[in-house]
Amino acid sequence: MFQDDDPLELPAATTGGATPPATNGGLVLKTQCDFPSLGRNTSRDKFAVLVDAKAPADVARAPLDLVTVLDVSGSMKGQKLELLKHAMCFVIDQLCPSDRLSVVTFSDAASRLTRLARMSPPGKAAAKLAVASLVTVNGTNIADGLRVGAQVLFARRHRNVVSGMILLSDGHDTVLPKTSTNGGARNYANLVPPSFTFGFGSNHDAAAMHAVAATTGGTFSFVQDQSAIQDAFARCVGGLLSVAVQEARIAVTCLHRGVRIQEVKSGSYASHIDTDGRSATIDAGELYDDEGRRFLVLVYVPRARATEETTRLVKVSCTHKIAATGQAATAAAPAAVIKRPLELTHMPPPAMEVERERVRLAATEDIAAARVAADGGQHAGAARILSSRALKEELRDLSARVGDRQEYQQTGRACLLAGMSSHAQQRASGVELQGSGSKTTMAYLTPKMEEMVELSRESSSSGRKRGSNTQEPDGVSSRIIKQIKEDLSD
Repeated sequence: MFQDDDPLELPAATTGGATPPATNGGLVLKTQCDFPSLGRNTSRDKFAVLVDAKAPADVARAPLDLVTVLDVSGSMKGQKLELLKHAMCFVIDQLCPSDRLSVVTFSDAASRLTRLARMSPPGKAAAKLAVASLVTVNGTNIADGLRVGAQVLFARRHRNVVSGMILLSDGHDTVLPKTSTNGGARNYANLVPPSFTFGFGSNHDAAAMHAVAATTGGTFSFVQDQSAIQDAFARCVGGLLSVAVQEARIAVTCLHRGVRIQEVKSGSYASHIDTDGRSATIDAGELYDDEGRRFLVLVYVPRARATEETTRLVKVSCTHKIAATGQAATAAAPAAVIKRPLELTHMPPPAMEVERERVRLAATEDIAAARVAADGGQHAGAARILSSRALKEELRDLSARVGDRQEYQQTGRACLLAGMSSHAQQRASGVELQGSGSKTTMAYLTPKMEEMVELSRESSSSGRKRGSNTQEPDGVSSRIIKQIKEDLSD
C-alpha cells in the first residue's frame, strides 16, 4: 500500500551540475573531568567525566521525507482548523523540490490526503489545495492516523536521507481502548516510526502524545496558545531541515588499568557498559546543525602508584555519518586526564560544566517526581519538589502549574511531560516557560530553529495585514487558494 511516492530528485553531480557543497567542519567531541586533581592515596567512586558532542554549524542539508498526521476531529472546528491550515502552508513553503511531503488526516478514521510528493511548484500547489479543503468530522482515532502515517513511510519505494512524522491532536483517542491507567497513556509502540507529537490546547491527551514521542525517539510539545501552532511547527521543521549528523555512536574506553565505568547518564539515548566495565557506548542518533549532546560517564578511579603524577581515565570517540553526503566520519576527544599530587591540601570546586549537567539531570528527576505526585493528587507536594531547586527558572514556572488541581489538569501535566521529553532528548519542545519578569525561555533551541521561528512570525504578521483588507468569510482557505493561483501564474 502507498507505493506511489515520487522518485527522488537526482543529485546535482548525477545531472552534470556542481557537486553538493562540502560540510563546514565535522562533529566536535570534548571531555571535562569532575575535578582536575585527586590525591594519590585517594580512590573515588562515580567520578564524573562529561562527554560533550557538538554537531557542525552551517552545513549543507539533506533532503527530507515528511509525513504530517493531522487531527480534523470536531473539536478542531473553527479557528483551530484555520490556524492549522495556515501553519501547514508555512511548512509547505519551507520545503524544496528535493523534499517530499504526505498529508494524513484523522477523525473517526484516517485517510491519506496526499501521496508522498516532491515539493516542486506543482507539488506545493497540490499540497496547499489539499490543506485548504480540510473539514472537521466527529471522532478522534489517533491510532489509525499513526497507522496510516507509518504505512506511508514504511511502504516508500524511494527514501530520502532524513525522514520524520509530525502528529498533532487536540483531543483524546475515542477509538483505541486504554492499555494502562497511567494518566490515559495507550500503547502505540508497534504503530509508529520516529515521531514529533504536538498536543494542541488544554483538552488533548498529553500522556498518550508523550508516550508516542518517548516510544519512537521523538519529542512531545505542548501548544497551549492556539495562535502559536505555526511557531511550534516551525521549530520542528527547522530541526528536520538542518540534520547535520546521523547514526552518531559514542565509544568510551578506559585507559588506566584500574579505572572502571560504573554508570552512564544518557537520558533517553541507549547506552551499554561492557561486563568488565572497561568500555561503554552511547547511541546519540541524529544531531541538528549546531546541536549538542551532553552525557555524564561515572567511573571508579583507583589509588595511584607512588610515582604516578597523572591518571589517564578514558578516551572518547564518535563514529557518525554526515547527513548531506552520506560519508562516514570519526571524531575523537583528547584523553580525560587528572593530576595525582602526593598530597591534596584542599579539594577544588567541581568543574562548572560538569556541575551544570548534574543540575540539569537533577531537575529532570524532579520533573518526573512532581508528575507522579501530581497525578496522585499531591499537588502541594509536587509544587514543593519543583520549588526546592530554585536555580532553575523552568522549575519555578512548572511549580506554579502543578500546585493547583485545575491548572495541573489544563496545562501542568502537559508542561511536565513536555519538559521530560525535552530533557530526555536534549531537544527543544514547543513550551515557552515564564522566567524572571516577562522573560520566556526555551532550552536546546538551535540557531536554525530560531531562524525558522522568526520566519514564521514574519509570515504571520504579513498574513494578518493581508487578511485585514479582505472580507472573505472563510479567511485562510480563501487566501491559500488565492496564493496558489498567484504562484502558478508566476
